[in-house]
Amino acid sequence: MKKTVFLLLFTTCTLFTIQAQGVGASSEYIKAITPEWKGERFLDGRPKISDQLLERAKHVSIEALWGALRNIREGQSTYVNQYMGEWHVIHPDQVMTGRALTAQYMPSRPDLESYIREQGKLENRSQQGGNNTWPIDILVEGDIYVADGFGKIVDGTLIGDNLANAIYRNSKRGVVFYGSLRDEEGCAMIEGFNAWILASDPSYIQNMILTSINHPVRIGRAICLPGDMVVAKKYGVIFIPAHLAERVVVAAEVTELRDRFGWQRLREGKYLSGQIDSRWSNEINADFREWLKQYPSLPMPLQEIIDYMDGNRTW
Repeated sequence: MKKTVFLLLFTTCTLFTIQAQGVGASSEYIKAITPEWKGERFLDGRPKISDQLLERAKHVSIEALWGALRNIREGQSTYVNQYMGEWHVIHPDQVMTGRALTAQYMPSRPDLESYIREQGKLENRSQQGGNNTWPIDILVEGDIYVADGFGKIVDGTLIGDNLANAIYRNSKRGVVFYGSLRDEEGCAMIEGFNAWILASDPSYIQNMILTSINHPVRIGRAICLPGDMVVAKKYGVIFIPAHLAERVVVAAEVTELRDRFGWQRLREGKYLSGQIDSRWSNEINADFREWLKQYPSLPMPLQEIIDYMDGNRTW
């Protein structure tokens, strides 16, 4: 009897361990690593940042977003590892924002590859072609495919133009790869698709393997979690935690309004540079609020901007 109970417990624990170490992260795991998000989620557990906020993020600078994010302190920690520059961009003048779907690649190893293939069968993933198609199959509109290809260029091309077409079909977005792609000319012809990569190369992917989907990944000097807001411009890529996305975008929008006001008043000669480039006097703050009333296209209602400024008295 005791032996039977032990075997049952052992089998149950073994099955639980196997499920917990799947290629794709469970929704419970994603919720566990993004507990501060209180809004809507996808079925896979990823935070569902609103399309409206993704659109607003396109119109503020990387510097303003980065400045707002790195000034947020949670306990003893700050968000200083969320930006990565030095990219090769297919269409540098196009901006891309979306929600991160992450993937981790590693150098190949036969015993691990066997396990990944078997686990892929259990998760009902495609058994045709390479497993670099698995993240693409689950993309939805608004997703950005973010992958750590461990910086591999030659034989590290995670996609070519065929898979790029599939990515755009599913997500209406593109990719951020700490690695490479092939068929750049073909990829550049896909209207709406864009890619932030280290380089392109005509070789095809080999001697590397996908090991996980929707786990945290390292992208150069940055970390990205599934569901992060991704803002990609020719000046770099920033990964904003979902629970901070609205706070960061609002702060960046207000910062840019202040900048535009300051530039205008400096050109007019109304204030000295030292007055604008330091904490503003009551006179300048009052002038700024009057200026806002005349601004043609505020990103949010005027009262929301005033309420935000009144709650952030460091200016």
